[in-house]
Amino acid sequence: MTTSTGVTTKVPAVLVLEDGRIFRGRAYGAVGETFGEAVFSTGMTGYQETLTDPSYHRQVVVMTAPHVGNTGVNDEDPESQRIWVAGYVVRDPARVPSNWRSKRSLDEELRKQGVVGISGIDTRALTRHLRERGAMRVGIFSGNALPDEGTMLAEVRQAPEMKGADLSAEVATTEPYVVPAIGEKKFTVAAVDLGIKGMTPHRMAERGIEVHVLPATASVEDVYAVNPDGVFFSNGPGDPATADHPVSVMQGVLERGTPLFGICFGNQILGRALGFGTYKLKYGHRGINQPVQDRTTGKVEVTAHNHGFAVDAPLDQVSETPYGRAEVSHVCLNDNVVEGLQLLDKPAFSVQYHPEAAAGPHDAAYLFDRFVKLLEGQRA
Repeated sequence: MTTSTGVTTKVPAVLVLEDGRIFRGRAYGAVGETFGEAVFSTGMTGYQETLTDPSYHRQVVVMTAPHVGNTGVNDEDPESQRIWVAGYVVRDPARVPSNWRSKRSLDEELRKQGVVGISGIDTRALTRHLRERGAMRVGIFSGNALPDEGTMLAEVRQAPEMKGADLSAEVATTEPYVVPAIGEKKFTVAAVDLGIKGMTPHRMAERGIEVHVLPATASVEDVYAVNPDGVFFSNGPGDPATADHPVSVMQGVLERGTPLFGICFGNQILGRALGFGTYKLKYGHRGINQPVQDRTTGKVEVTAHNHGFAVDAPLDQVSETPYGRAEVSHVCLNDNVVEGLQLLDKPAFSVQYHPEAAAGPHDAAYLFDRFVKLLEGQRA
């Protein structure tokens, strides 16, 4: 049953975690069942960007903000062509959206794209549970005739885990495309799409960069076929330990000494290319309020995050790598997780968070300017 405003009501829904914890609520969005990794996002705004971020592929997102959907859905803010989250969990969905840019309700958009969600549960209790126990597999079941609890739990435990998942090719473009520079073209950048957000090439285009977005399967030869001044590796979903092909391509770029910039998954790829390991965080960093220190300047930024894996690199020493000396350039002040890397002998750096920040703080936008300086330096 739906109301005149489009919000699904009265249809029962159940959220089942793989450790047996159960939450009962009401259907939100599409009615059916879905499975994924349960994670939480602490952002109080920007839910449309979160939903359409390809890095959330196969994840069920729990919103810690209690009231979600009040600004509705528009056609300008999506980060990609579709919603990527596997499921959506909110406490108190807006009954009526209110914003001059809104075209439809969030519930309507979720139903339109077949995204199963649940509302009316204690998301604070669920978030605390995930913080204590860690991110885990989850299922959402909705409808008037639900399976018994034992059957639902068994189905959740049969779902694939995020550790070991190779997902970037599932969300990346299958054909190359070009985002033209805004104003005068100054540089050409080849961007390897591992799950790129739409705002990222836009931020580069604002700085006079023509961005050639390439599939995740692109080879080193494909990268250099566009005659790039620099190379970019994007964010994306999955376990970086499975990303052998992007690591190989990045190593080819490092060998040539082309200016290189990586974001999120791209940071993990750089870590692996340099010889560092990666590991899964207990519950990850997701939201738009994470404090990070840029160790090269000492400044602290409030930043947007979406990652469940991190690079295992020494924080307080310069490391010798096959491509010269490397160091940790950024660190999370909440838990000392590596949030950035840079080479000291080649023009290459990366950050684990999202300087394009849509929606979110713009404290880290300078990183695109830092990339431009590398491009200028190489040309000089």
